[in-house]
Amino acid sequence: MNHNADRIGRAAGQRQGLRPRGGTAERRDPLAAVGDSGGRAFVAAVTGVAGLFTLAAGVWALASPSSFAEAVAFPNAEHFVHDLGAFQIGIGVTLLLALGWRDGLALALTGFLVGNSIHAVNHAVDQDLGGHAADPWALGLVSVLVAAALVVRLRELGWVVGEVGVATTPELAPFVRQKTALLTSYRRDGRPVGTPLSIAVDGDHAYIRSYEKAWKTVRIRNHPEVEIAPSTGRGKPTGPAIHAVARRLEGEESRYAGRLIARKHPMLQRIVVPFSHLAGRGKFGRTVHFELVPLER
Repeated sequence: MNHNADRIGRAAGQRQGLRPRGGTAERRDPLAAVGDSGGRAFVAAVTGVAGLFTLAAGVWALASPSSFAEAVAFPNAEHFVHDLGAFQIGIGVTLLLALGWRDGLALALTGFLVGNSIHAVNHAVDQDLGGHAADPWALGLVSVLVAAALVVRLRELGWVVGEVGVATTPELAPFVRQKTALLTSYRRDGRPVGTPLSIAVDGDHAYIRSYEKAWKTVRIRNHPEVEIAPSTGRGKPTGPAIHAVARRLEGEESRYAGRLIARKHPMLQRIVVPFSHLAGRGKFGRTVHFELVPLER
C-alpha cells in the first residue's frame, strides 16, 4: 500500500506546473498562450464566416437558381447555376471542416466528395437541359472512388481527424492517434469497471473528461490508480493496458485539457459531447477533466 502511495505521489508531483519540452520540463508562458489563443480565434472566426457564407450561397444557387441568378445579375442558365451551387457547397463544407480537421488530404477529399456528389445528382436531375446520359454515372463513379480513398485515409489516421499531441514517454505513444481508450477504474471492493472514452495525449501525460456525478468520477476520487488501454468504440481492448494515476483538474488546467480533447475530436468532443453534457447537467453535474500520468511498474 505504501509503495502504491509513493508511486502515485511521485507521479502527481511531476505535474505541478510543468510541461516536457525537448527532454526537460519548462513552465508554460501564459502570455504566449494568450497570444496563440487570440490569433487562433481570429483565424477561426474568419474561416467560419467565409464557410457559412459560401455554404449559404451554394444552397441558394442549388435550391432556387432563378432567384440566385437574378440577385447576382447573371444569366439564368439553370444547370450552370446548379453546378455553381454544388461546388460552392463543397468549398463551404471544406472551410467549415478546416476549423477542426488537421489532415489536409482527408479535408480535400471530403470537400471534393461533397461537391462532386451534388454535381452528379445535378446531371441526373438536369438531363432534359443537356449533357450526356453517361454523365451522372461517370461523376458518380468518381465519387465512389474518392469515398473509398477517404475511408482508407481515415483508417490510416485511426479515424482521428483533429489535432494530436506528441508523446514523450513510450507508454503513451499508442494513444496519440487512438480514437477511443478503455479506462478501468476500481470500486471500493477492488472490482474493476471499464469505460470507453476519448483521450488526448500531451507530452508525458494524457487527458480524459467525464461528468462530475458519473460513477467513474466517484471511483477515481476513491481510488486514483487506473488502467488505460487502446480499444474499439464499444470498449474492446485492441492493445495492452498501462497503469496510471488520475488527478482531477480545476480552473485553467481543466480548460486546457478540454481544449486539447476538443481539438483532437472536433465533431464528437467539440459539438456532440458538450451539448449532451449541457443537457444532462442538472442530473449529472458539470463536465470535469482528469490528467493521467503513467505509473512505474
